[in-house]
Amino acid sequence: MLLVLLGGSCMSFVGLCMRLIEAAEGFQILMYRSMSLCAMVALVCCLRRRVGFFHFLRGLDRHDILMGAALSIAFATYVFSMLFTSVASTLFIITIAPFMAAIIGWVWIGEKPHPVTWFAMIGAIGGVSLMIGDGIEMGHTLGNLLALLSALCFAVMLVLARRSGKQDVLGGTFLGGFFALLIGFVASLLTGAGIDVSPHDLGIMLFMGAFTIGIGIAFVTWGASYVPAAEVSLLVLIESVLGPIWPWLFLGETLSVMEIIGGATVMLAVIMMTMFTRKSIPVTSP
Repeated sequence: MLLVLLGGSCMSFVGLCMRLIEAAEGFQILMYRSMSLCAMVALVCCLRRRVGFFHFLRGLDRHDILMGAALSIAFATYVFSMLFTSVASTLFIITIAPFMAAIIGWVWIGEKPHPVTWFAMIGAIGGVSLMIGDGIEMGHTLGNLLALLSALCFAVMLVLARRSGKQDVLGGTFLGGFFALLIGFVASLLTGAGIDVSPHDLGIMLFMGAFTIGIGIAFVTWGASYVPAAEVSLLVLIESVLGPIWPWLFLGETLSVMEIIGGATVMLAVIMMTMFTRKSIPVTSP
């Protein structure tokens, strides 16, 4: 439980890191954070599985490729969502991913959701609607919609992971980071942003990919081996709880009333669903 809490706590600093970046553009952020993410996840995989790097690469299969493709889009939309809306809205909206995964899993692989899931889903949709409505008034519509798209891609990844039967999603996470790195690199060149960034921004982006995300995912997947899936889903919510606090505490980024109400509603809905659902769902984060 402590490992999962520690991993979720590490991941909660992503929003603060995003706000500390001074001049780097979205695709540059995606590229450099994905670079260190790939390196850290590959290192963790090799150590956990006690294999060399090339053996690890040979072990990747089509399921990892599909998960990586979904995750790369989720990573990209997550970065730009953070740039176009508040940290709180991004994190709270992405929390709806398990509900999306329940619907996709039902339609795609025939996993019928628990009846309670439907009631919890109504509450979650209500919470997200409050945040999106508030975002429209504040001019954050694009950022909130990108957060919804990111949640959808995470949900697809979760269903792909369940369909594959894999014990963890580290292989897919590595490829997700690699594909996101390629997207960020190509897009940075095509948009004229280039790859030159300040040492300050470079340090934050590399730290964000390696430690807040890479180490965070490693701790969560490690702890998930010893904790029931329902408890993992609850414990990892600490990311969404702490995530908005750090920018507020250190940078003064406040939460609106609707963000607080909507976010609390979504998280209560997730807790409700998790308490009645005991199926194992792999956990990862943007």
